[in-house]
Amino acid sequence: QVLDFGWPDLHTPALEKICSICKAMDTWLNTAAHNVVVLHNKGNRGRLGVVVAAYMHYSNISASADQALDRFAMKRFYEDKVVPVGQPSQKRYIHYFSGLLSGSIKMNNKPLFLHHVIMHGIPNFESKGGCRPFLKIYQAMQPVYTSGI
Repeated sequence: QVLDFGWPDLHTPALEKICSICKAMDTWLNTAAHNVVVLHNKGNRGRLGVVVAAYMHYSNISASADQALDRFAMKRFYEDKVVPVGQPSQKRYIHYFSGLLSGSIKMNNKPLFLHHVIMHGIPNFESKGGCRPFLKIYQAMQPVYTSGI
């Protein structure tokens, strides 16, 4: 049985997708004792870390999001095969997923409208000071707007 849960590279999967992946993995593993799950990813390996850490928490291998992230990082360091969950958005989504599991976060299915973006202060990313920000907006994982620099 092969399931494709792909999402765009350099993005964290939507919470609904993390839920679907964990449920599919759990269902498959509990169907028969000899069943295994093999994860394949062509691209940013940190995305696999999101799935592994989420499943560890989902299946109660780890009691909390922080414990799942720590355990995964230790395992990764030991085996040196998968990049740790290092992106802030990836860590944040593991915590969001933990909130869903505990019931402290509820999913909102209502539409969300972006009316404006405000940046307070100018980050100093360049040697001369300042930065040249741009904005890319996605809807359903598809880019719908990219500003000029």
